[in-house]
Order: sequence, then structure tokens, then C-alpha cells
Amino acid sequence: MKTRTRLLTGCALALALPFAAQAADPELIVFDWAGFEDESLIAGYVEKHGQMPTYTFFGDDDEAFQKVASGFRADVVHPCSQMVSKYRDAGLIEPWDVSRIPEWGNIAERFKDSEIFVDGDTVWYIPTDYAYTAIAYNTEAVPEEDIASLQVFHDPKYAGRISLPDNTDDVWALALLATGVSDWSDVTEDQFQAAATWLRAAHPNVVAYWADPSELSQLMAGGQVQVAWSWNDSIALMREEGFPVGFKRDAAEGASSWFCGYVNVKDSPGSEDKAYDFINAWMDHGSARGLVDGFGYAHANDAALATIPAEDLVAADVSPVDSTLLAQVPIDNAMRDRMLQEFENIKAGF
Repeated sequence: MKTRTRLLTGCALALALPFAAQAADPELIVFDWAGFEDESLIAGYVEKHGQMPTYTFFGDDDEAFQKVASGFRADVVHPCSQMVSKYRDAGLIEPWDVSRIPEWGNIAERFKDSEIFVDGDTVWYIPTDYAYTAIAYNTEAVPEEDIASLQVFHDPKYAGRISLPDNTDDVWALALLATGVSDWSDVTEDQFQAAATWLRAAHPNVVAYWADPSELSQLMAGGQVQVAWSWNDSIALMREEGFPVGFKRDAAEGASSWFCGYVNVKDSPGSEDKAYDFINAWMDHGSARGLVDGFGYAHANDAALATIPAEDLVAADVSPVDSTLLAQVPIDNAMRDRMLQEFENIKAGF
């Protein structure tokens, strides 16, 4: 119930008022995904300063970037990896001083392996959390054989019972996987067109494009949706409420993986010292338990994640998988902008 209440509250705030903020410490403004205002993730910050930072929420990465680019002032922002180059190219962020982040060396190397994040000795991005996007399904209404393939999203049997994320990266990861592409770092024109055609064919089956995990959990719990392309946290929400939901990460064509983290906003209004206190609280080993229990996500800090029993990671569906994975890593900004525009056209029926 705690998870559901937290995420529903965050969603309501974010939808009711685009710049909705949870007022607390005025010297640190965190621009974050709705629902991440969770003390279990930054207990050290609260212990040191006696209160939470001030949070302002966004619903997706493109919305967040546009607001910061338009002049919205925050101290730190929580984008996923594929957006970092846009913040850098726009001159919106400044490097982190990792000498002030003791746990930097424990962050898994696979999350640092890009010049976009770590350029020589210059660090632009602190990875914090990761998980998967895969098939969520009602285990009482959907037979296991029906979700063996991503082509379930084209199955007329589930017309009007399907939901996809209102998120450019996730829907294109799905469409590329479904058309045989597991590496989106160099998509050809033919591959782009095949994936766009696949998304257009899936569109008539979609009853709703979900914008928030709590929205998807409500759609599925209410019976309106039986099959969805989902993040881990929707699964965590529904399981906590006893809803019969499965998470198919090993469909024939695979699933996608992603990771997110924090950037340091240039010329920010608040305290730089508190920005580092915030990041160090996130890197603390205790935050790994908050991520797994509250979100069904894994921590990018390997040492922190090692404190979580393997069976708990399996139960949260963040244990390693052997199936094909499309990693949602940074791609050429021109290609991503094209994907964004094409997805908007598809949703509009064009």
C-alpha cells in the first residue's frame, strides 16, 4: 500500500500542476520522476539536514529536458541515459567532482562506458538506478503461450486490451526488438521504417498509452488492460496489491534495459554542497533496499546492490536475464528526434 500511495500521490501532483513541488529544503531543488520523493532513497540527506529536498516532478524525459532548456531552474535532474547528450549539447549541465562522491568507484563500469558520461577525467553523469521494460500481463486472463512473442501486441484477440508507454524510448525499443533489431546505436533507414510500420500496426490495438506506472496499474487492475509493455515499478505496484500479474522478460525477441541517474545543472539556484550530499545519500548502500522494495529497481552501485539477497532481486524481476536485451543507451540526437516525431504522428493516427 505504501508504494501505491506514494506513486499515486506523485502522479496526481505531476498531472495536476506541471511544476508541482513538494516544498521542503529550499536550498536544493530536485527535478525528478513522479514518485521518487522517497526518504528511503536519501536517508543520509534527511539525517544530515533534517528535511527532504524540494522536489519538482516530470512525467517523461522529453518533458523534463524541454522545461530545463526553457529556463526552469533546478539543482539536479534525473534523466535516463539516452538524454544526457542533449543536456550536454545544450550547455545546461556542468561536471560532477567525483572526488566528493566516495562511492563513485563502486558504480558498475557498464554504466560509465560512454564518453557522453565520462569524458577523460570529466564526469557528467552519476548513474543511480536501472531496470527493464518487458511484457506485463494478467496471469488469470492471458495464457503463457500468448506472451511468448512480442507479436502479442498485434494479436486481434487483445484488441482494446493493450497499453503501451507514452514514451519514445520504450516504444521504439519494443518496435525495434519486434522487428529483429537488438542494438539501436546504428539503425538503418530500412530498420527505422520496419519498426515504424510495426508500431502503426499495433496502434489500433492500444486502448491507452500509459504515462505513469500508477496509471498502468489502475488500467490493469480494473480489467481494462490485459497486456502491456511495462517498467518494473508497475509490476511492483500490482503485486503489492495482490493483483495476478506476470512480467515476461524472456519473450522470443527479448526485452529492453535502461538506466537513469543525475546531472548537475549549471548555474543552479541552490547549494552545491547539498547537491553532493544528495548524491552521496543516493549512493549509500541503504538506498539499494529502498529501490528494490519501493520500485522494483536495481541500484547502479554494485557494492550497494550486493547487500540485497539474490532471491529478492529475482522476486523483483531485476536479476540478470539470459534473453536478448536492447540496451537503451545514448543514440544520435537527430535519430531520437525523428523517433519522437514519428511516434507523435502514429499516436495521432498518421
